[in-house]
Amino acid sequence: MAKKNRTTIKDIANVLNISAAAVSKALHNDDRISEKTKIAVKQVAKNLNYQPNHLASALRSGRSNLVGVIVPKTNSNFFSATIHNIEEVLNEKGYNIIITQSNESFEKECKNIDALLYTQVDGIIASMANETIDLAYYEKIKEAGIPLITFDRGENDLNVDYIGIDDYNSSHVIVNHLVAQGCQRIAHIGGYKHTRIYNNRIRGYIDALKKNNLPVTEELLIESNLSIDDGRAKMLELLALKDKPDAVYVAGDYAALGALQVLNEKGIKIPDEIALVGFGDEPFAKMVTPTMTSVNQHSYKIGKIAAETFLGYTNKKKVKQTLNKIILEAELIVRESSLKIK
Repeated sequence: MAKKNRTTIKDIANVLNISAAAVSKALHNDDRISEKTKIAVKQVAKNLNYQPNHLASALRSGRSNLVGVIVPKTNSNFFSATIHNIEEVLNEKGYNIIITQSNESFEKECKNIDALLYTQVDGIIASMANETIDLAYYEKIKEAGIPLITFDRGENDLNVDYIGIDDYNSSHVIVNHLVAQGCQRIAHIGGYKHTRIYNNRIRGYIDALKKNNLPVTEELLIESNLSIDDGRAKMLELLALKDKPDAVYVAGDYAALGALQVLNEKGIKIPDEIALVGFGDEPFAKMVTPTMTSVNQHSYKIGKIAAETFLGYTNKKKVKQTLNKIILEAELIVRESSLKIK
């Protein structure tokens, strides 16, 4: 089937026997064009299914009113809620967003950045993929002269705005809670160390153990991609140890769900034999059996602040960014999976 040619301003002009310039002015409600002509132009545009060429308009004006959003995945409640709040704030100011997801792939993330830059977005709000180590593609955004706002997963070396929670302190809160429940051998299924937020959670976990006079045991610290399947696999590794943990702190709720499934399948009593804490407070955390203790990352606030931070650059002729970190305190939501009855 042949592709229909896109309707242009010239097509509308030919129908009405006026100039393309007059059509353009009418579509932009220029005061120099009569109301009668404006109505006629808009009616013909509707009849011909005319769609403005935003890319061409952006090239002419230097502004597209589009903001790119890059997230690792959209099926996470944290990321979907953050996107919702970014969009809500930006829509009120006349901006639309283009959502892309990396699926934790560095290669796909690079393609997303290229596509957004080609589309002439006015800025990019991003949370990095697990695989991302090389920051060259993010430097391309800065070189393009548009604001780059990072949230949840970002790197200090980029020297841009960052919004997130205190990952290091969150680990202290979790470990202290587990120690208060009587746990002494606490394992951590973490993300990859090269990702700053997971490195901070790992450092927080290690330091919290030391502050509670508990040993730091190499076999109890496991890096993972934090998927459900990986959570299952890493939980099985911990259960295979001669000296099993009495608590497991998982750096993401999906991996924690996989760990929970394994514990239930093996008939292990939660939290009496092994307590479990996740991270992210996904909706399923309060639906599973037992309900799962997790960390609320304040997606509403993060999305709102990220959008407002971008808007702060919109009236500046030249974008000059430095490292500006807005760190929120995380909240531990205690549920059945870690609350031992004494």
